[in-house]
Amino acid sequence: MKLFIGSLPYNITESELSELCAPFGDVVSAKLILDQFTGQSKGFGFVEMANRSQGHKVMDGLNGKEYNHRTLVCNEAKPPAKKGQRRR
Repeated sequence: MKLFIGSLPYNITESELSELCAPFGDVVSAKLILDQFTGQSKGFGFVEMANRSQGHKVMDGLNGKEYNHRTLVCNEAKPPAKKGQRRR
């Protein structure tokens, strides 16, 4: 299950993001989204968990919780919009 995790501290690393989710199950991948010009984190990323059950545990454990003085947002990732389409 792929998850969106937002409101992350700008100085978090991908390994720290993975460690944040690891207590809830097997992390398949963790990817921070970076600004293409500065290389700085945009404050959100995506984590893929081994299965839906573990994904729901991450959402229950992290959504609305404080981490480094930021209140995290965690929910199931939506598929990317097709080029030229806007999401509603």
